[in-house]
Amino acid sequence: MTHQTDAMLDTYPKDLGSIDREALAACIAACFECAQVCTACADACLSEDMVAELTKCIRTNLDCADLCDATGRILSRHTGYDANVTRASLEACMAACKACADECEQHAGMHEHCRICAEACRRCEQACARLLATLG
Repeated sequence: MTHQTDAMLDTYPKDLGSIDREALAACIAACFECAQVCTACADACLSEDMVAELTKCIRTNLDCADLCDATGRILSRHTGYDANVTRASLEACMAACKACADECEQHAGMHEHCRICAEACRRCEQACARLLATLG
C-alpha cells in the first residue's frame, strides 16, 4: 500500500512543502492498516465466548479504528493544509493507538487477534510520532 501512497504523493500538482514524504506515506499506510486490524479485532472479540469480558477492548478497538481512519484521510488531503488540524489528528490517533494497544495487550495471551492488534497499534502510534516530529 505504501507504494500506491507514494505514487499519489508524487502526482500531487502542488509542492507539499517541507513535509517528510517518506514519514507521511508510512503514517498514512500505518493508519489505514491499524483501522482495518482494529475493526477485525473488535469483530473477533464479539465472536469470543467471553464477549462480556471484552467490552472495553471492543470499544477501544472501534474508537481506535475510527480515529486511525480519519487521520489517514486527513493526511491524504493537502489542499488548504492546516497544520493545527494535522497535529491534533496525529495526537488523537497516537492516544487512541496507545489505549488500544494497552488494552489488547491485556488479552494477548488468550486471544491472538488482540496480540496482532496491539502490534498494529504500536506501529501506528510510532508512525504518527515520527511524522509529528517532522512537523515541528
